[in-house]
Amino acid sequence: MDDASGLDAFLGVSRSLSGRAWRRRPADSALARSHAQRLGLSEPLARALAARGVSAEAAEDFLNPTLKALFPDPSSFTDMDRAAAILVDAAERGRPCAVFADYDVDGASSASQLVRWFRALGRELPIYVPDRITEGYGPSPAAFRHLREQGAELVVTVDCGAAAYDAIAEAERIGLEVVVIDHHMMREIPPPAAALVNPNRPDCLSGQGVLAAAGVTFVLLAALNREARRRGLFEGRAEPDIRQWLDLAAMGAICDVTQLVGFNRALTAQGLKVMSSWSNPGLKALLDVAKSKGSATTFHAGFILGPRINAGGRVGRSDLGVRLLSTDDPEEARALAEQLDALNVERKAVEAQVLDEAVAMLEGPSNLDPDLPVLLVADDHWHPGVIGIVAGRLRERYRKPTIVIGLDPVTGVGKGSGRSQPGVNLGRAVQAAFDAGLLLAGGGHAMAAGLTVRRDAIPELRAFLCETLAAEREVAAALDVVEIDALVAPGAASRDLFEDFQRLQPFGPGNPEPMFAAADVRLEQVNMLRGGHIRCQLSDGQRGRLKAVAWRAGDTELGRRLLSGGGTLHVAGRLKADDWNGRQGVELEIEDVADPRMRA
Repeated sequence: MDDASGLDAFLGVSRSLSGRAWRRRPADSALARSHAQRLGLSEPLARALAARGVSAEAAEDFLNPTLKALFPDPSSFTDMDRAAAILVDAAERGRPCAVFADYDVDGASSASQLVRWFRALGRELPIYVPDRITEGYGPSPAAFRHLREQGAELVVTVDCGAAAYDAIAEAERIGLEVVVIDHHMMREIPPPAAALVNPNRPDCLSGQGVLAAAGVTFVLLAALNREARRRGLFEGRAEPDIRQWLDLAAMGAICDVTQLVGFNRALTAQGLKVMSSWSNPGLKALLDVAKSKGSATTFHAGFILGPRINAGGRVGRSDLGVRLLSTDDPEEARALAEQLDALNVERKAVEAQVLDEAVAMLEGPSNLDPDLPVLLVADDHWHPGVIGIVAGRLRERYRKPTIVIGLDPVTGVGKGSGRSQPGVNLGRAVQAAFDAGLLLAGGGHAMAAGLTVRRDAIPELRAFLCETLAAEREVAAALDVVEIDALVAPGAASRDLFEDFQRLQPFGPGNPEPMFAAADVRLEQVNMLRGGHIRCQLSDGQRGRLKAVAWRAGDTELGRRLLSGGGTLHVAGRLKADDWNGRQGVELEIEDVADPRMRA
């Protein structure tokens, strides 16, 4: 394997068929040697570890992340001890409570952890999940009034609430106590909740800002156990073993695309081990209806289970996901899983239609200006439950920040969702548009944002965002590269190599999945599959061959080049297990292709 380093174009690729440069992932060579010597790692793996910024002191914990080594002190989170005292007091006194959850996986997995902890103490915690279309995101004054009328004295919001100033003010007025468990960015002054736990509140010193709400909730469970133990509530009863719910914490971390570093990495790694027992009836039922099996991986969580749990909030009933994750009844779990699986099929069809229409709109005459720093597309009737997914697909296709807006033809008000590129802070730009009076609502973070806008304000919004983000375009272009971990010949891409690099998992933001490159390969047995996927074999011209697949590539320049055949290519991608019929092989999931005859 080649170990060329530096920031020069890798294999001479300064512009691939996707328009990106390739480079060797930068690594400190002395640190890589230290990893190899101290930990007995192969040279390529040691280099990959160094390239991920893992220091010599942190390397063992990175390769074997444990909660014992990395669990933070719950008291380091602002308001954590106060939140624990309020909730334990409510459980002890049988005070009427409810949990208010966001409608995505992170919200569902956060709420179900609390439901299960209260259940272990003999209390059932009612669940409220707002409807995405009729109620929108997060708590509202109307929702809190409804809960108060139903008898609730205390509401715990999870994965939402940190920006719910109006709703919490209304709760205070009607005598409804609110505890907020969240992770979203906040203003300097928090809303007047009884307790607000959020590692991203400006005065929180926990250093755990990468956590999803499910991770914050898991730390809360530790604080709840500590507070209940202090009060003697476990005398004569078993203390809840919160480790059994690590699978739920991992679901939130993975599906909310959080940085898998530090404690969050340990939480995810250990959570996947717990998930692999498939003891949660809801996750097991969902795995079964998806006709999947095996030990849990980030792929299971992010691409098999997560989309189905989310489907309820996107195109169905918003509470189905948290009900699935909270139930202990296998029959109920099976029925809920079947509903969610059917809704996921519906979601895919709706998404495909919106995506096709958006692409046709963008690629119509004079519409797609390659110099625009951001794309914005809007139309009537686009379902608000899929616009975020479509924005992500368009961002992948065009390699620039994209906002998709679904307009209500009656009111003329649109709900929009945006996805960004590294180097472009889309959430900040959307917040600026709101501050400038162009939006009815808007906010988010660097890589994703949501907004509400009137139809007649869209042209001005597009111009504002293009002007605001113009300066960040060059930064984004410089960051939009394919970083290669190792060069490998088709015949050397073995299962042993794959397994060696699997020691770096779980993969995600902060720990990218290893990227391999194969140079000067020929394509053989190229086939177009349904859905626009392309399968082929990469050959070194001798006896070395490697199976490969390019997903959803049929209508792209990359896909057209694969289908055309002829000549040699450089190919970059990720190695995946190929266990079909027990063969224990590997295949390359193609990320990018470059023609060595073309230089830019």
